Amino acid sequence: MSTAEDMPMLERFIVEAKAAAYVGNGSHQGPCRMGSHDIGYQQGEWRYLDSYFGGTDFLGQEIVWKNAIPVWAMNYYGRILQPDMINAQIAGSIIREALSSLYREGRFLGGFRYEAGAAIYVDATDGDVGMFHGIERIFIREVEVYRLDYHGGLIRP
Repeated sequence: MSTAEDMPMLERFIVEAKAAAYVGNGSHQGPCRMGSHDIGYQQGEWRYLDSYFGGTDFLGQEIVWKNAIPVWAMNYYGRILQPDMINAQIAGSIIREALSSLYREGRFLGGFRYEAGAAIYVDATDGDVGMFHGIERIFIREVEVYRLDYHGGLIRP
C-alpha cells in the first residue's frame, strides 16, 4: 500500500467484497487453479478473489489487488471437528449468518460472538488489516464442532 490513507479504503473494500462474495452467495467464476472454487468481486480500481479447495474440510486464500497490484492476502484452513453434531451445510449457514452481522458493523476482524439457536459462533483475532491471525469457531453445547484458522496482511514489494 502506498499511503496510510489507503488503509481505511482497503479495509472498507475487504468488508464489501467479503459480504458480496462468499457471504452474499456471489457468483462463482471459472477456477483459476485446477480444482479450486473461485468467487470474485471488483469495484473500481480494487479487485478481490476468494479461491479455495474442498468442502467439509477446506483450504483457501483471499487476495486483494489495487490497480492490478496484489496488496493484501489472507490464508485459511477450516474443518468440521464433530461430524456427528454438525455438517458442512449447517456450519456454512451459521457462518454466513454470523459474518453478515459482523460485516454490517463495517469490519471483518476483532472479537465477535454470534448465537444461532443452539450454536455459538466465536471469532478471535490478533492484529489489524496490516497483519493478523485468528480463529473462527462454532460451538454446540460447549463442544467445539467447527474451526477455521486464518492469517494474513499486507503484501509489500
